[in-house]
Amino acid sequence: MKLILVNQRHGHTRTIILKGWVKGLLSVCLLGAPVALGYFGYQLAISSNASLLTEDAARNWQQQLSLQEIELEELKQESQRGLEALSLRLAMMQARLVRLDAMGERITRMSDFDNGEFDFSQPIVAVGGPVRGGSEFSESGFLNALDRLERQLQDRQSQLQVLEDLLDDRKIQSEIFIAGRPIEQGWIASRFGQRPDPFTGRMSFHAGLDFTTGRAGAEINTVASGVVTWSGPRSGYGLMVEVNHGSGYTTRYAHAEKLLVEVGDIVEKGQNIALVGSTGRSTGPHVHFEVYKNGRVVDPAAYIHRTIR
Repeated sequence: MKLILVNQRHGHTRTIILKGWVKGLLSVCLLGAPVALGYFGYQLAISSNASLLTEDAARNWQQQLSLQEIELEELKQESQRGLEALSLRLAMMQARLVRLDAMGERITRMSDFDNGEFDFSQPIVAVGGPVRGGSEFSESGFLNALDRLERQLQDRQSQLQVLEDLLDDRKIQSEIFIAGRPIEQGWIASRFGQRPDPFTGRMSFHAGLDFTTGRAGAEINTVASGVVTWSGPRSGYGLMVEVNHGSGYTTRYAHAEKLLVEVGDIVEKGQNIALVGSTGRSTGPHVHFEVYKNGRVVDPAAYIHRTIR
């Protein structure tokens, strides 16, 4: 075996010839070094794994697993509590729906609507009884219950809205329905039609009814809701209030002592609009009451004896 040594600085070479046991020893060293390095690496790896698989490491892993199990159990309990809270809220909403149905049925009966026009009994079914055992809400059952409740609430809302509109319309019709007397106390002193004129004694046409209490200052009230179209003095009428009730109807209240409303005011049925007096062509305290239908004067007697709606 020859070893050639090169001197990089001077470029000289030197040859060494190995013979005998020196040659064998060098071969063993060159071949045995990788094996030795591999063996030492293997031993180092074994020693590292042994340190990782100690008793303390196993205990730490067990503690981590236990903590994860506790967290999972807490999460499960929290989810269950949330579902129970939602279930309780659903039950409360159902109870409110039952009360809403009861109120709707009562209003329907009180309003005298036709039977079957509003039905607040479906799809609610009369159920009850003690709870025995019972099962918890499943997710699908809970969502289905919410869907049913939403549909029922929408149905009830629609029915109640229509009912409210009808009641409002009925109230409006009742408010503008001409009925009753312009004063609470008093009597009819002169009726509608031909009569002797109180000033001349000649027969003349009386276009209204005269109500009197025998004294001035009594309240004059509207017989229906409407809009004031006249409030002030008028020839022959003295201080007068005229109210337009719509649908072609107008009423007049004349000979007042004092007026309490102005033109453009919206008045309600039974509202005090003036005080009884003796202004204009009058022989004493009274209220002259006229009713016009489509511009033509009509007998107020047909309206004062009406049943108030």
